[in-house]
Amino acid sequence: MSAAAEKFFKNNNALPTMPEVASRLIRSFDDDNISLNAIAELIGKDSTLSAKVLRLANSARYSPSHQISSLNDAAGALGLDTLRNLSLAACISGAFPVVKGLDRALFWRHSITTAAYARILSQMLRVDADTSYLAGLMLRTGQLMMAMEEPAMVADVEANAAEPGSRFSLEEHRFGCTHADVTASLAAHWHFPATMVEAFKDANTPMESRPFSLMAAVLHLAEVLADAAEHHVNPAQALMVAVPELVGHLHLDLAYLEAKIVAAGDVAGDVEQLLH
Repeated sequence: MSAAAEKFFKNNNALPTMPEVASRLIRSFDDDNISLNAIAELIGKDSTLSAKVLRLANSARYSPSHQISSLNDAAGALGLDTLRNLSLAACISGAFPVVKGLDRALFWRHSITTAAYARILSQMLRVDADTSYLAGLMLRTGQLMMAMEEPAMVADVEANAAEPGSRFSLEEHRFGCTHADVTASLAAHWHFPATMVEAFKDANTPMESRPFSLMAAVLHLAEVLADAAEHHVNPAQALMVAVPELVGHLHLDLAYLEAKIVAAGDVAGDVEQLLH
């Protein structure tokens, strides 16, 4: 791991603990036969998470025809992917304290948007979609560790990160590492698969990684797209300005990608309900 990234873990008490429900939700990605009821039962082990899921299922976004009062009914209303992915987001976000220098709701909205775009890109590039979603969700968590130590510097990065994809270079200049490097260290501390740790480590400059990592490329592209969405910039334009070489290397069909993004709509529209 990068020495510059590891310095953010010198205070062992600051290391977040991966929630048990989150760990089991992550393991469920490897079970092709997992059922809605099994996921609902798992979520039921966390009363706070259960209440959030029920509130979400009863929201106008899902237009329930009747009051949903059980997790099994909520599972039916949300569907397996939405239920698991948003519950995982709630679990992981809950593992981190509120930190100065970052707007909590905006941060997690961006992270969920990154995760959703990582899933879209993974389907286009034939990378595992579930792993891509989780990695996209986790990508900026290293920035939370950075903000615990250097809140003013992180706030300064965010104030100047107006161009999609610019967060990486701004952090490299100020810290000697990026949030992706710190996330790689966090993922290693949490015993995530080595392939995911490496993808985080290479996400800053995927074109320089050897061997080339498709997952790292997906993560970098997904964050640029999430930045573009936050700043209301055309996604194809953002990619061609920020990472034209990477777009060309992957032969990305930007018109198709843009259509998929439009079809996905407001991919982070549920985040506020899950964070409160």
